[in-house]
Amino acid sequence: MITASVVTLFSLGFISAGLLAVASKVLYVEEDPRIEVVTEALPGANCGGCGYAGCEAYAAAVINDPSVPPNKCCAGGPDVAKRVAELTGKAAGDSEPMVAFRRCMKVEGKVAKKFEYLGVMSCAAAKLVQGGPDACSYACFGLGDCVRACPFDAMWIENNLVHIAPDKCTSCGTCVRTCPNSILELIPRRSRVMVFCSSQDKGKAVKDVCEVGCISCGACIKKCPAQCISMVDDRIVIDHKACLAYGPSCGEVCVEKCPRNILRCLNPEYIAAGPETEPAHYPEESHVADLNA
Repeated sequence: MITASVVTLFSLGFISAGLLAVASKVLYVEEDPRIEVVTEALPGANCGGCGYAGCEAYAAAVINDPSVPPNKCCAGGPDVAKRVAELTGKAAGDSEPMVAFRRCMKVEGKVAKKFEYLGVMSCAAAKLVQGGPDACSYACFGLGDCVRACPFDAMWIENNLVHIAPDKCTSCGTCVRTCPNSILELIPRRSRVMVFCSSQDKGKAVKDVCEVGCISCGACIKKCPAQCISMVDDRIVIDHKACLAYGPSCGEVCVEKCPRNILRCLNPEYIAAGPETEPAHYPEESHVADLNA
């Protein structure tokens, strides 16, 4: 009886193995060898900044889809774009270098705490408790979800506020997708001005919780000669492409007219720091060149 069972199991196993071997031959799909070559040319960060699940997925897309450009690897930059273009026979094209930016100055604005949060040390978890522990519901929680998610070690927490090292930031956007309060966004490294606040409240509601928050008065919108500032979902939004195209002839009048000094000029030397330089630490003060100082 035992011998018969063993023989039966071996027979079933042998037949199954044969069927799998035949299926592997019949259903085999030959992969374009260029996919492996392109994958090896990519940094292997698998950060998702290209919009695909990983480097291999992007390699397959750029090989198989004529509409996928070779310059979508933000971690690799222009050199990788050029190499991928050579391998795929596509034009590398131009791409605007970007960097992550934090729209919150809660330390400078002396934003108070509504309560002491003692739960799980996660921004996403903290937001579930009355919108977060800060008096401003749009402030940086400072619990580091973005820091832990950043594949390039380009962020750190100091004084319950996230800081960004632009020399390490590849603009993959992982932090932007992770932040539950939407205070992080990607902007061109050449950006001239930016609003350092993400509040969607107005007037007194902002003044009650932050000494420097944007009160949505609209003065910057009215004064911008390039019409590149607008209000979207109750937040000031800058069309950086239009702002850069217009250039400095406007005299940064938007910055001058902001009654809260929260629309500020960016320091172009700082924001455009290349990956070759690796300063140990960026003090917050180096993040802006305040024309009103």
